[in-house]
Amino acid sequence: MLALLGLAMVVVFTFLIMTKRLSPIVALTVVPIVFAVIGGFGGTTGKMMLDGLKMVAPSAALLLFAILFFGLMIDAGLFDPLIRKILKRVNGDPMKIAVGTALLSLLVALDGDGTTTYMITCAAMLPLYKRIGMNPMILATISMLSLSIMSGMTPWGGPATRAIAALGLDAGEYFVPLLPTMIGGAMWVVFTAFLLGRAERKRIGNVQLQSGGGDCYINAIMEDTPHKRPKLAYVNLLLVVAVMVALVMGLMHSAILFLIGFVLALMINYPQLDIQKERILAHSGNAMTVVLLVFAAGIFAGIFSGTKMVDALAQTLVDWIPPSWGHLFPLVVAITSMPLTFVLSNDAYYFGVVPILANAAAAYGIDPVEIARASILGQPVHLMSPLVASTLLLVGMVDRDLGDFQKATVKWAVLTSLVITALALLTGALTLFS
Repeated sequence: MLALLGLAMVVVFTFLIMTKRLSPIVALTVVPIVFAVIGGFGGTTGKMMLDGLKMVAPSAALLLFAILFFGLMIDAGLFDPLIRKILKRVNGDPMKIAVGTALLSLLVALDGDGTTTYMITCAAMLPLYKRIGMNPMILATISMLSLSIMSGMTPWGGPATRAIAALGLDAGEYFVPLLPTMIGGAMWVVFTAFLLGRAERKRIGNVQLQSGGGDCYINAIMEDTPHKRPKLAYVNLLLVVAVMVALVMGLMHSAILFLIGFVLALMINYPQLDIQKERILAHSGNAMTVVLLVFAAGIFAGIFSGTKMVDALAQTLVDWIPPSWGHLFPLVVAITSMPLTFVLSNDAYYFGVVPILANAAAAYGIDPVEIARASILGQPVHLMSPLVASTLLLVGMVDRDLGDFQKATVKWAVLTSLVITALALLTGALTLFS
């Protein structure tokens, strides 16, 4: 009975999300409450919801301060010198432009936000693509793959944040073993860019551009704002490096590290109180929306686990799987995450499906953190989905049809998922034999 009730809850939640009948925040809160009452758990629903909120609070804090921290770094123009250097080095060589696109998008995608990544990368590189006649679909493909690696794996990126919140995991324990996979994935994206750029070079050849004087194309592409702090670039770079090193070393909880980094960045770059308030408000909309989503996920996860629905579903799944297949669970999750995250939103997959998979895997002695790592390996395919708002933004920015975008990227997306899955197995982030 509980398994059937849990399955119905997941199906209803998924349907409401995919058909846009309810927003993710509303669906994550209302649907589990309704099903908890139907199941006879009305008297303890409040306690389960509170337990769920406590479970996701560290993840919510991490996400909030990470978005604000990287948002300030972009505002201050930390990446501007790199953008200028890339533009100057690549000039009109399609192969160099493609590789430069990969390096830029990988770096910008560190903030975990697809909209920011696509807007900065397209703003910097699209005029150059148009000027020399390169196919903008190459820019879209490289940007998407970069986002899938950097945002998909980092604990402040959307997919990982959901997986960590849904399973109540420690962000550092999840992330550090994935670092070699992420680095290898980034190298694969650069290699993919090299292949795409080399093919484009054969098609259109090299073009020489004016890289100095008043007609310099770089000046036309770069835009100055009163919020940029070029004189503090090295200070900001040192701050980012310090935060990332401390995160990898586990010196403090990741939420505390980003809180400290954000406060220092705010004081260093914008000492005036009115400008501090302005910069916080500029990023608060995006940050608050995602934080509310995480807290709503806590409601869903708290009720899902508190009512034992997830345990009943997991047991049913375990009963269906041959015991000899148990050790393959992480690999199965990694492979199936490609089609599942394409047809499901991240909310539906990570809050509805992943907890079931994690509890089923626990029956074979597999740590939930491995299921969380495996579940994000299908993100390159997920980002092709029309369910992803930032993907629609990207397609619009390069002025192409979504169907054409999917045809151009499907091969590279699937290959990238398979490559990072293999890297995760080789580096020990996923294990097949405990």
